[in-house]
Amino acid sequence: MGKVAVRVAVGMAVVAAVAAVVVRRRMRKDGKYGKAMGIVKELEEKCGTPIGKLRQVADAMTVEMHAGLASEGGSKLKMLISYVDNLPTGNEEGLFYALDLGGTNFRVLRVQLKDGGIANQEFEEVSIPANLMTATSDALFDYIVAELAKFVAQESEEFQVAPGKQRELGFTFSFPVMQSSINSGTLLRWTKGFSIDDTVGQDVVAELTRAMERQGLDMRVTALVNDTVGTLAGGKYFNKDVVAAVILGTGTNAAYVERAQAIPKWHGVLPKSGEMVINMEWGNFRSSHLPLTEYDHALDVESLNPGEQIFEKIISGMYLGEIVRRVLLRMAEEAAFFGETVPEKLKVPFILRTPDMSAIHHDTSSDLNVVAKKFTDILEIPNTSLKARKVVVEICNIVATRGARLAAAGILGILKKLGRDVARDRENQKTVIALDGGLYEHYTEYSKCLENTLDELLGDEVTKSVVIEHSNDGSGIGAALLAASHSQYLNYLEVEE
Repeated sequence: MGKVAVRVAVGMAVVAAVAAVVVRRRMRKDGKYGKAMGIVKELEEKCGTPIGKLRQVADAMTVEMHAGLASEGGSKLKMLISYVDNLPTGNEEGLFYALDLGGTNFRVLRVQLKDGGIANQEFEEVSIPANLMTATSDALFDYIVAELAKFVAQESEEFQVAPGKQRELGFTFSFPVMQSSINSGTLLRWTKGFSIDDTVGQDVVAELTRAMERQGLDMRVTALVNDTVGTLAGGKYFNKDVVAAVILGTGTNAAYVERAQAIPKWHGVLPKSGEMVINMEWGNFRSSHLPLTEYDHALDVESLNPGEQIFEKIISGMYLGEIVRRVLLRMAEEAAFFGETVPEKLKVPFILRTPDMSAIHHDTSSDLNVVAKKFTDILEIPNTSLKARKVVVEICNIVATRGARLAAAGILGILKKLGRDVARDRENQKTVIALDGGLYEHYTEYSKCLENTLDELLGDEVTKSVVIEHSNDGSGIGAALLAASHSQYLNYLEVEE
């Protein structure tokens, strides 16, 4: 009996020891989960965008707009004069072209305008060989013009230009340029992987024109624009109530129609239209009212342009997924959220792109299998628990919500500057904002949140008159429309009439 008692006692001790280990592990696990949840709660608090804060951001945007219009360098907002003083009206007729150069591909387009609309359009996309991105200015523009000439040579009879008229082109050039007229601008610096020293400091329209002359292509650049101004032009062509355009894609920007007399830094002759399109470059907006986190500060410090584009770094597609990755990495390092070792892929900057974040955020399956697949395929983190996947979706929601609500506050800032943020006596006046960009178009939770927030900021009465409209392909069709509204033949036509 004594031996049996000893065995029982030993057995019970072993069971108790095992149970204690299990309890300790569970407590440790629960402690780590609690720490992870503490990180998420802190993120939520620091990303908070209550209506009062959003109104402060909108007011700050309006103040910076005034400062940027008053003098060059007067604000973080550049408020660039676009020299676009004639937006398309719908009365333009004829054949017009566009060249859209904004990255490693470029597009050439032709648009036939007739009877107040686009009768026909065609485009072609061409890749730029990697060696030309670091070659010479002549080599790059000769290649572009050779493709443009080929495009012109292949056009059918319905696209023939009127006899005695020169072909006219709108040139969308999405790199930093100091513009000096509607069809001239000096390249300040290359971005997006281009590095061609002999183009910097040169007029890009003159470079393109010389390449056309070398190849015998009889075409004139009538408008040099950026994609946001093009979006405004495209929006205005189809809807006369459009007053501003916002791009929410990889990057972000806004442009709007300003009264020429409200631009103190404009020293030229006032345009006949009395209006001027302003390219805000609003990605560079910053304010003490912006809700920034440690993740935003670290991302900015490690970026190629520290201290610049702060607004862009918290609302645009380039950065949202990266912010989420940085939060998850901290949770992995400090709370062992994905196990005892930190997943190596989670340490790779920009590995989690915003389209992947969007897919995670929009996962409505009961077991969140899209989240599980993304984590396995991209971050090589298999076997995530449903509990962990739900937390990841919540982090995406926090980061996207902050971005969308701040974008709405930025739009309110523009409406305030235009005096369109209050109910007007004229009941039928509509205010339309043209929006474009992959983030707005494809990240549904983001765009819904932006629109709902703007409604909330404006109130029931004003909301009835303010509309957000998707305006597709401003950088292409918009540029062709601006070529039409700034045609060299416009005055001639007016005299004939």
